Amino acid sequence: MTPAAIPAAPRKSALAWAADVLVWGGVAVVLLYSIKAVDLGNISRLFSGNESTQLFIHDLLRPDFSDWKMFVGKMWETVQIALWGTFLAVLFGIPLGLAAARNIAPQWVVTPVRWVMNLLRSVPDLVIGLLFVTAVGLGPLAGVLAITLNTAGVLAKLFSEAVESIDKGPVEGVRATGASKLHEIVWGVIPQVAPLWTSFALYRFESNSRSATVLGLIGAGGIGQVLFDSMNAFNFKAVSAIVIIVVIAVTLIDSLSQVMRRRLL
Repeated sequence: MTPAAIPAAPRKSALAWAADVLVWGGVAVVLLYSIKAVDLGNISRLFSGNESTQLFIHDLLRPDFSDWKMFVGKMWETVQIALWGTFLAVLFGIPLGLAAARNIAPQWVVTPVRWVMNLLRSVPDLVIGLLFVTAVGLGPLAGVLAITLNTAGVLAKLFSEAVESIDKGPVEGVRATGASKLHEIVWGVIPQVAPLWTSFALYRFESNSRSATVLGLIGAGGIGQVLFDSMNAFNFKAVSAIVIIVVIAVTLIDSLSQVMRRRLL
């Protein structure tokens, strides 16, 4: 029996090759053009061995945990800010995500909701945090509200994309029983997207734990304010201790999230 002929390997057309060269060549040109703009030519300063760098590294390698109770307390406050911000973002993200799904909501609802989502995602956490610090004053509430708005925009987009990728069969089955639109969502949509939604929410909680630290730099509560004050005072030993505590906390949160994923998904 004559063996089947091996098909020839697929080949790109000249037009496809030209498009690849244009795209990747354009990326290379932009990178080369941007060297001066980002001051990459002076990267040698990083290794110049000046006294400030030596002092900074010297103190970072000798963390000072004399105020560890206060550091841990502020880190716990940061985690609580991230937790509440993520929880409220999920509450807002679910209706927004459903309203932004083209296979669930009409176009006249989808379009403005997606504009709102884009607005929430496009404004950085720090800018939103500054607005809330002005509105409600210094403290963790400003951090919670900033994380809530930004994360709600991100989760709403992820939630809507998950809804748009569902299997239509269960939804049509529920509809065939004469159920209302709300029942279609509750019994046909939610069970399919719940695992993905849970994964997205847990990931954002991990990310928000780091974002809440940065928001502390503008007075929005948490350990970030202590970190900022220590850096301004050139107390790099305390900075080192704070960074270590932050790394440990984020690692523990990551481990907990993995356990929760295995239990829930």
